[in-house]
Amino acid sequence: MDAARKTAFTVLLRMQKDGAYSNLTLENNAALKALPQRDRAFVSALVYGVTERLLTLDYNLSLYLKKPLQKLQPQVLCLLRLGAYQILFMEKVPASAAVNETVLLAKKVCAYAGGLVNAVLRKISAYGLCLPEENAENYLSVKFSCPQWLIDKWHAEYGEDAMRGILEQSLLPSKVTIKVNPLLTTPLQLQQRLADEGVACTPTDVEGLLCLQSLPCAVDQLASFREGLFHVQDKASCLCAKAVGAEPGDTVFDLCAAPGGKTFSIAEDMGDRGSVRAFDLYPSRVRLIEQGAKRLQLQAVSTGVHDALQKPDIGLADRVLCDVPCAGLGILRRKPEIKYKTEESLSALPQLQLSILKNGAACVRDGGRLIYSTCSLSKAENEDVCAAFLKETTSFVPVAPLPALSADVFVTLLPHRDHCDGFFIAAFEKRGTS
Repeated sequence: MDAARKTAFTVLLRMQKDGAYSNLTLENNAALKALPQRDRAFVSALVYGVTERLLTLDYNLSLYLKKPLQKLQPQVLCLLRLGAYQILFMEKVPASAAVNETVLLAKKVCAYAGGLVNAVLRKISAYGLCLPEENAENYLSVKFSCPQWLIDKWHAEYGEDAMRGILEQSLLPSKVTIKVNPLLTTPLQLQQRLADEGVACTPTDVEGLLCLQSLPCAVDQLASFREGLFHVQDKASCLCAKAVGAEPGDTVFDLCAAPGGKTFSIAEDMGDRGSVRAFDLYPSRVRLIEQGAKRLQLQAVSTGVHDALQKPDIGLADRVLCDVPCAGLGILRRKPEIKYKTEESLSALPQLQLSILKNGAACVRDGGRLIYSTCSLSKAENEDVCAAFLKETTSFVPVAPLPALSADVFVTLLPHRDHCDGFFIAAFEKRGTS
């Protein structure tokens, strides 16, 4: 039996049954860790691929089944999705191998389903990818494997062109970008060091940010990573850290900081002079920040366990960043399962986000700056939260968070236009009382 396919099946089945996140399920799978690197990469490709294309796969499977998908046993549906993905979307896997290996797997984990799996996958192989007619109401939903409510939302909030751009980008591979640690190296020096390690990279349009073009191993296995010469960070996250505008000697609070990327960039931009206090709700996530800061040799970073929903008792700062929990609709390339959440399940987020923003505001000194950000493309979580905040306060005024990029006080980064995660950034300055 193909150990990699069995591992992928196990991970997908757990996700299907428990609603578990793909990255966490993969990280915690013991069988995956025992596989060779090439097989681990294959498992990840299967898990993320099936998840990313779920609605497309289900539409195609439904064409050859006599009963609705929801009537199938979870194991059977998981097997069908796994096989169909390989046939329809993995060019390097021969269709015959995808069918045969999935049938063999079915006989081991769900013996009674072998015949059904064989029959359906052979039809998938014979007829190829099928989509509804282009004028059909569900065409975009099936083509891009995106729920109709989310397509309608993006169309209403960002327009036809942006909606289609977001959908197209959601199915493209996410690129790995890294932020150079200016305390230990320069972009040119790091490029050469990475080349020596077999990693090709190119500069981006953001100073100090490099895009990796090839990787011979996991990023954290590189000697340059272990030596603290860089940390992994998307362009959008890097720009958010720059919007904080911290100067050497400032005190900065990062209220929802884990895993710490923005914290590290802020401290580096300050020349590691001043204080960057990084808070998070869970001790285990705070430890991630501590480990990262130690690896990057950042002395300005300190950490603490703090619930951003509680009234702050942490003092005052010159700059406060509230990168709040959100729906994550801007990072579907990285976490595709997010798009299958229901609209109703996200409805409570804006009130939570507003509460965190108000608590963050209470920590800002007169003349200081408050930053609000999300990795979500949802006006209810972005502009509407900022509008509600401004309606309740006279102490803060909105200012352009990234004046070099845009004069707008609310900046939305779109994946297809800005070549990064979908992101929202707003900045407010606190008026003095005198």
